Amino acid sequence: MTPSDGCSRRRRAVLVLATIWLSGCATVRSEDGRLATCPPVVEYGRKFQARAAEEMALLPQGSAVSEMVSDYAVMREQARVCVGRLR
Repeated sequence: MTPSDGCSRRRRAVLVLATIWLSGCATVRSEDGRLATCPPVVEYGRKFQARAAEEMALLPQGSAVSEMVSDYAVMREQARVCVGRLR
């Protein structure tokens, strides 16, 4: 056995352990035997949506918050499409 054999085994063992630990972070839930990887989409009532629209109208033009909310709307639509594909 050469000195590099032990180092190689140790390196492989570390890689295997790292893979096992990281795979534990990749959780998915099963729905009807299918893997669901789409985030849930929270539904908001009409009154709440109207209140949010009124509050958004009070923000200054080009505010950072309004840009973030716009991005959030895009993500919500992407999540809806994702869930629709799973059904």
